[in-house]
Amino acid sequence: MLKRWTATDAVVAAILGLVALTSLVPILNTIAISLSDKTSAAMGKVYVWPVNFTLSSYQAILEEKQFLVSFMNSAKRVAIGVSINLILIVLMAYPLSKAPAVFRAKRYYIWVIVFTMLFNGGLVPTFLVVKNLQLMDTIWALVLPGAVPVFSVILLMNFFKSVPESLEEAAMVDGATPWYLLWRVYIPLSKAAIATVALFAVVMHWNAFFDGKIYINTPENLPLQTYIQSLVVDLNPQQMASMTPEQLEEQMKMSSLTFNSAKVMVSMIPILLVYPFLQRYFVKGIVIGAVKE
Repeated sequence: MLKRWTATDAVVAAILGLVALTSLVPILNTIAISLSDKTSAAMGKVYVWPVNFTLSSYQAILEEKQFLVSFMNSAKRVAIGVSINLILIVLMAYPLSKAPAVFRAKRYYIWVIVFTMLFNGGLVPTFLVVKNLQLMDTIWALVLPGAVPVFSVILLMNFFKSVPESLEEAAMVDGATPWYLLWRVYIPLSKAAIATVALFAVVMHWNAFFDGKIYINTPENLPLQTYIQSLVVDLNPQQMASMTPEQLEEQMKMSSLTFNSAKVMVSMIPILLVYPFLQRYFVKGIVIGAVKE
């Protein structure tokens, strides 16, 4: 039997609908601005629907050879960075999920990882470490400083604690080793939590741009977000003289406002494509991994 809606249900639905609308409208406005011409965007005529529709901003981004190079660099960073993150998170969370009687040094390791959540070496010491290790201008300068996300370690550690001890004891009676337990028991049972920390890692690596500005010196190694942040609409007379009338007309339709909106939308697409596949694990992973009763 279906539950009848009450006044409280209607109020809650209205509030949730309003929250969803306030989240959706800025995205629609950004899309509309990126698809509008320079004048309409500058005059504030664009709201949630494009005015004087044009693809000039997107064409300007996609026609750049550097865009494809930077896109591949970011894809490479995500593939390598997420793989390193997941391997180290699992290998660190598994022993920390054991009781102190099994892992006697657990207390000290817990204090160390909690300390790193509250304090860090700072930007300059980190830069000096990366430079002295000769990692500058390489993909490793982007993935190794954040190789162990401590929050994800704690999340997965608490998830591992929820695995019944009787299941582990039964496997050990049958001769299972710790490596076998991890690979055949814990990891298959922890798909939701692993998918959650994987989503965190994907978003972190894909959206990062500041470290690219610090550690990368050549355009061939720039990640996409760093490259997009450097794009501006600024034509000098020499560039304008070398353009055809058609190219100049398209360029005049574009402003920094429309261009920046297009940059935002392009950078959002990969995450929007990945999120639906991991979303069903996200809430379960957060809820189960956040609290240990």
